[in-house]
Amino acid sequence: MLLAHYKRKLYLHRIVTGDEKWIYFENPKRNPSYVDPGQPSKSTARPNLFDRKRMLCIFWDQEEPIHYELLKPGETINTDCYKQQLLNLQDSMLEKREQYKKRQHKVIFLDDTQRT
Repeated sequence: MLLAHYKRKLYLHRIVTGDEKWIYFENPKRNPSYVDPGQPSKSTARPNLFDRKRMLCIFWDQEEPIHYELLKPGETINTDCYKQQLLNLQDSMLEKREQYKKRQHKVIFLDDTQRT
């Protein structure tokens, strides 16, 4: 049924969605060390990666990513931040996608995250 609807009225190109992901902003490099067989290996402490995580917020359509933001360390999304992201997304869409400037090409925005 959805495919028949798609063939009659194209709409998939109008769908824009987004997601958030915690990422390691600073990935330390560890050097490999080689030891002779039977010799003890050098132990190095793993760095505490939990303080270096930052949130990446990205929005895309069927072509490619349209807009992304990397939040400050420790910052999370609240209502004011999300409203600003949507305004920034709108600016990016108008800049990168010519078809969104026309009235007949309205955007279908999919978001499954609850905001408080």
